[in-house]
Amino acid sequence: MAPIFPLPPRWDRKVDCGWVEFKSGNDDIRGFFAKPKGDAKGLPAIVMVHENLGVIEHRQDVTKRLADLGYVTLTVDLFSRVGGRPPQDFVDVEDRRRKAFVAARDEQAVPDLEAGCDYLASLGCVDMKRVGALGYCMGGGTMLDWICGQTDRVKAAVAFYPTAIVPPQWRLDNQARSRIAVAPNLSCPLDVHFGEKDNAVPPQEQVELELALAQAKQPVNFYRHAGANHAYHDDTHPNYHAEASKVSWAQTLAFFEKHLGKPMPA
Repeated sequence: MAPIFPLPPRWDRKVDCGWVEFKSGNDDIRGFFAKPKGDAKGLPAIVMVHENLGVIEHRQDVTKRLADLGYVTLTVDLFSRVGGRPPQDFVDVEDRRRKAFVAARDEQAVPDLEAGCDYLASLGCVDMKRVGALGYCMGGGTMLDWICGQTDRVKAAVAFYPTAIVPPQWRLDNQARSRIAVAPNLSCPLDVHFGEKDNAVPPQEQVELELALAQAKQPVNFYRHAGANHAYHDDTHPNYHAEASKVSWAQTLAFFEKHLGKPMPA
């Protein structure tokens, strides 16, 4: 009798997904991509920006979940130039973070995200007037840098526990990179989610970011979820917080539907 293998998750059966490549300048960049099966046109899209651990299993899973809901989704691999994962030659946690942030520095990552938009535009199935962005941790901060004065292509964005200031020791030029400083230039509606116990992003920086975003001419919602720590949305991480994850994900989907229009589920 032939062995019986379990069915893949429902969204794996209803979406097309896998790795894709596209150009950013002269460099080949990869991304994890998913879309609803079929030939539908005019679909909304989301560019996802990963944390300093790279395009982890959870990030791929969220990419597929969004496609199952009707969004063409591309998670741009900001570590493409160093083999598709953060540098591995670190000596401790601080060194790991420093090397990850250097490898995916904003000056390089932001053009890669724009190139990701170019890739989506080339597909023919995406309505480029319905493009959103979703960023986590390091990627949430990079996304803020992108949407605060460096793009007009993103129509709505959500940041989960974004890095507000990249400290000088995590930078090639030894100069801090502040997303707080550029926050008043925000170019689209934005939701920001933190866990109330998050100290990976210093609480004072969270407050300063919130105040700076309030100066923008775009609507901003700033949420702090009870009992949750940094990385609470990742169900593979020790900090996973089921209730905060459930609530903030529902808020995220409602936010995207409000600003990008109702998607067509796969």
